[in-house]
Amino acid sequence: MTTGTHTAGTQADGTAPAAAHTDGSTTIFPTGTFTPAPRASNPAAMLRSQTTLELKLILRHGEQLLLTLLIPVTMLVGLTLLPLGDFAEPRINHVLPLVLAVAIMSTAFTGQAIAVGFDRRYGALKRLGATALPKWAIIGGKSGAVGIVILGQMAILCTIALFLDWRPTLAGLAAGAVPVIVGALTFAAMGLLVGGRLKAEIVLALANILWFAMLGIAGLALLDHTLPAALDVLVTVIPSGALTQALAQAQSGTVALAQVAVLAAWAVVCGFLAVRTFRFE
Repeated sequence: MTTGTHTAGTQADGTAPAAAHTDGSTTIFPTGTFTPAPRASNPAAMLRSQTTLELKLILRHGEQLLLTLLIPVTMLVGLTLLPLGDFAEPRINHVLPLVLAVAIMSTAFTGQAIAVGFDRRYGALKRLGATALPKWAIIGGKSGAVGIVILGQMAILCTIALFLDWRPTLAGLAAGAVPVIVGALTFAAMGLLVGGRLKAEIVLALANILWFAMLGIAGLALLDHTLPAALDVLVTVIPSGALTQALAQAQSGTVALAQVAVLAAWAVVCGFLAVRTFRFE
């Protein structure tokens, strides 16, 4: 039977014939080609795609990367070569943990918090929140991208430290990777918690104030003399102090389990609160 637009029926082999259009063209589409198949996306695929997107956005801000790398490099070279601070010899072994902690804080916490705060202000996250992407995927993608950038920073800083007579062992490098990874996740979660809830202007001020405060705590963690008991506890439970102590201890090839546990606890708490309180506008 023939209609005005196509030919119905089946061919000798049982398959559907080509659709014959009035203009003489034919199109063959298997049955079900345009049948909707709605389903949830794979969580791993969502996280991978969001991480890739966030990484591209970070790398496009060259001036921010320059600042987050320039400050740690200046500190590393200056504190090692100049007679600043009461550090035992070799100075690089005491300076490097502080510098690595500063790099992680700058990128994962301060930079991340400010970027998220102003993305919310300008409506960028509002549009992202209108998609089917869940909050955990947005937070996970941002944290993953920050982690990749931090690993690049660690490679650059450690390479410079080698020229300043830093002589690490394989055991020390392996032990140091643990606090670097956990610390990056911790400060990224803290940055998202601050940037995802407060107004952009408040985030800008608060993130910088907290950065200076945590820098002071990190400096106290490297003092050779014994601190008062209360201050010693404070240094250990503050993320920047725990990270610096863990990095310093890692140079001997030992993982500072107590300090890593403190960082992990901060990461879990801040990550949970960030997911629950994150606002897209």
